[in-house]
Amino acid sequence: MKKAQPLISAIALWNKDVPYPASEFAKTLKSVLNQFYPSTQMIVVDGDGKAAKKSYLPKGKQFKNKVKVVAGAFKNKAAYFNAGLKAAKGDYILLIDNLEKMTQFRQSAFDTFFMTAQRNPGAGMIFSDYERIAPDGVVSEARLLPYHEGRLRDAVDFGKAFFFSASVLKKLKGLKEKYDSAELYDLRLRASEQGELIGIANRFNGSLYSVKEKAGAFDVFYYLKAGKKNQLELEQACTEHLKRIGAYLAPGQNYHRVKYTPAEEKAFKCLFTVVIPVFNRPDFIATAIQSVQAQTLGKKVEVIVACNGGENDPTCDAVRSYMKGGKNYDPAKPNVDLIVTDINNIGLCLNLGLQKAKGKFYLQLDSDDQLTPDAAEKVLETFQSDPRIGMVIGSYEVWEKQAKTGKFFRREDIPVVTHDEWTEKNGRNNLLRINGAGAPRSAHIKVIRELGWFGCNDEPYSRNYGEDYDLVNRVIEVYRLGRVWDPIYKVVRHSGGTDHAIDQNTIDRNDNAKDNMRLKAISRRKAINAKSRKK
Repeated sequence: MKKAQPLISAIALWNKDVPYPASEFAKTLKSVLNQFYPSTQMIVVDGDGKAAKKSYLPKGKQFKNKVKVVAGAFKNKAAYFNAGLKAAKGDYILLIDNLEKMTQFRQSAFDTFFMTAQRNPGAGMIFSDYERIAPDGVVSEARLLPYHEGRLRDAVDFGKAFFFSASVLKKLKGLKEKYDSAELYDLRLRASEQGELIGIANRFNGSLYSVKEKAGAFDVFYYLKAGKKNQLELEQACTEHLKRIGAYLAPGQNYHRVKYTPAEEKAFKCLFTVVIPVFNRPDFIATAIQSVQAQTLGKKVEVIVACNGGENDPTCDAVRSYMKGGKNYDPAKPNVDLIVTDINNIGLCLNLGLQKAKGKFYLQLDSDDQLTPDAAEKVLETFQSDPRIGMVIGSYEVWEKQAKTGKFFRREDIPVVTHDEWTEKNGRNNLLRINGAGAPRSAHIKVIRELGWFGCNDEPYSRNYGEDYDLVNRVIEVYRLGRVWDPIYKVVRHSGGTDHAIDQNTIDRNDNAKDNMRLKAISRRKAINAKSRKK
């Protein structure tokens, strides 16, 4: 006698506020009920309670009594899913995150999920590539990044369908209803502690399901618009995960003092060295240099421009105009120096500049951005407040340069970026969840040297990206981070900027780079905690 296939229970959600019609949701249900896999249970958790119209139920005799509806009032998405889990009888559970976007499965999807589960019996969760269907009907592939422990970002895309063994969800005790927006992020973090998160990849015509969604460009400031409550929930979920895996750093843990010998102190010719890496930006470098020369600390600040376009880069001549003999030279203003290299490598530029630096502290400035006049002064005050501070991070405003007029204007739609997730208590743990470290960044040059300099594209996937993020992580594991909450930096957006209209391949490469850096940071932090336990 042939053994019956294990039951797969699929749980989908519905309420009157779903932004697509019931007829579309019926397609989701049909796509589950029409699976080639022979043993399925379809559960709909309907948040409309007694008022539930159930107009989404598929028409036809073959679908009659095939959908179990759990109607009620549910306070959040976690409560929806938990209600569905109580009704589920399956050996495996598929959670469908469909409240915001309509999802439809191919007929072999459940076969693929099940076979993957058979091949990976210890999996914590299984997810898969999918198809995005834009409003105009254009289909594009969403090829998801393979999971590893460093994929801590809350914005990592795991799709809209999550496959579990019922035993794993039982151990996890379902979703945490204390979260109104971090429930799925928390669930996949906890699932990763039970076993590996397995991704099913697609090369061609192999996506398991499709998602109808709104078209929209990648927004590097998405985290600013998510809301404070949302961010705090995500931070809590991440922090609890770090504690469980032994990678959490307690407040004040492993802080050291930055120490100098009398000879080292005497050797400094100024306080701050601003290093500006640049490639072919003669139209921007002048305003960057001028913002350094306008510092209230005067000649206690110097600027070194590292031009990586070689001698033929027109930026070189623009910089030389501010050096001795140039038309813009002013001996009363901070000194301007130039390094020329013919390799476009940002980390190399920063390190070459710091090797030549006369200052005690490095201060960040990108070639298309600007410092406010009091930037160095406010950073210095913060360093002087505590000898354990190895790095200071400020706050910034977002500006834009008009292509036609060349004028700069403040982007009022974007608030001052304070990165207030950088709390004294938990900032260095929270950095592992988000991509941004804030600006401008400043550090003891001695600390940068001791911790191995900036990366020179020698980190996996790093192509002039993330060299500063990696350094920030390494610094805050050993030294305290100081903050300047006032805006002391102007990030200038323009058509030639590196964060303008980023394509998906670039996003994925950049995410791979920083996630790999997170993976190493987790390993270092586990080692710090292991060492502390031995003392």
